Amino acid sequence: MMHLKKRALETWRYCSNDVWNDTRHSWKVSLVKTLNLFVKSFLNGDLQTRACSLTYRTMLAIVPALAMICAIARGFGFQTFIENQLIAHFPAQKTMLTTSFNFVDSYLKQASGGVFVGVGVIFLIWTLISLIRNVEESFNKIWYIEKGRSIWRMTTDYLAILLVLPILMICASGLSLFVSSSFSKLLPYDFMKPALSWLFDFVSLIFSWLFFAGTYMLIPNTKVKFKNAIVPGILVGTAYSILQWLFVGGQLYVAKYNAIYGSFSFLPLFLIWMQLVWLITLIGAVLCYSIQNIGEFNFGDNIRNMSADYRRQTTFVVLGIICRRFHESLPAMTPREISQHYRLPINLVVPTVSRLISAGILNYVEVHEGEDQHPVQPAIDVSRLTVGKVIERLQTLGDSGFLPGFDKRFSQVRQLDHHLLNMLVEEGNKTLILDLHPNLTSTNNQINNTQKPKQ
Repeated sequence: MMHLKKRALETWRYCSNDVWNDTRHSWKVSLVKTLNLFVKSFLNGDLQTRACSLTYRTMLAIVPALAMICAIARGFGFQTFIENQLIAHFPAQKTMLTTSFNFVDSYLKQASGGVFVGVGVIFLIWTLISLIRNVEESFNKIWYIEKGRSIWRMTTDYLAILLVLPILMICASGLSLFVSSSFSKLLPYDFMKPALSWLFDFVSLIFSWLFFAGTYMLIPNTKVKFKNAIVPGILVGTAYSILQWLFVGGQLYVAKYNAIYGSFSFLPLFLIWMQLVWLITLIGAVLCYSIQNIGEFNFGDNIRNMSADYRRQTTFVVLGIICRRFHESLPAMTPREISQHYRLPINLVVPTVSRLISAGILNYVEVHEGEDQHPVQPAIDVSRLTVGKVIERLQTLGDSGFLPGFDKRFSQVRQLDHHLLNMLVEEGNKTLILDLHPNLTSTNNQINNTQKPKQ
């Protein structure tokens, strides 16, 4: 019994924490990491906060979004069908839905003529772009991407997103039902109708999978492979369908809820449902990132709790690699390429590069329009860049001297700190950053000769 308890504790410790220190590339380790990441992401307060923010943004954009969806649906000729299906699904909210459709119709009429045409269209586009921009920022943080799209790429990419994704969502929500009802009238036998209904429900689910897979491929400002996006797309699309079914089923009990909220009973349920949808969408983005870069979450707890001394050492390693490559006229690398080539965690390299850029030690290399990766290079002459200069810039980076009377009240502390910093800078000025990596080829050989993890 004690042996089983000990084994269970060891398994729990490995699955909950130690798996991120396991650098093997077996499918079992990857599966445990993915499940671990899924649970941690669901409990992640940052994702919860982003889901709340996106829920608020969605509420602002819901009428313009419905207007665009209805406009596309009207182009396909089944706007009335979608409206009838929504009323059939939410019979307790018929009044609210009818009012919403009137808002949408008025919005489309006003936006299609008169003085309002310019302002209306601009407001519609701005609202939707603002929502997508916020979603992109959330995805970029998950993917450790520092820069968003340029204005030109926002115009082209967002236009593609606004055309492709709503069509997939319409197909997932209404097209299969429309085709199913049309085909059912042509069937000679009634017993074939349930099978056809199941078939088109599955088709609708496939469109949901493609919608979320397309979201994970199109919205982040990086290249995401389809094979890495389809798995979270399937998982999130299925979870979304389940949430949708629960939400629709909850309408059966909305009569009791009406006693409390009256005609507003739909709103609290809708907000809860929307926040859960955004939460599972963000979790899917984390899963998509982890599948494409599963090893880059390694040593996450260690990096978060890294000592100042070890952080300084890793900073010199990253900076030394960049400076030495520049000195030897080798191609500049992106933070992700540095992480992969020199076997350093991306969640360590990206913040380090970001701090060095803020300190004016590094800068981004200009890339061609349309490229989403930005290589980095030294912003200072590497032949004169010393360890002391780097220490001085990093130690003085950020706000200081803002506490009233601090220097007078704690003058001894201030003098001692300045003295220690000057000593450290003076000693560091004796060593160039280039001297930390005198031969980059030998460094690469040491990395390549490191014992490879077991498969």
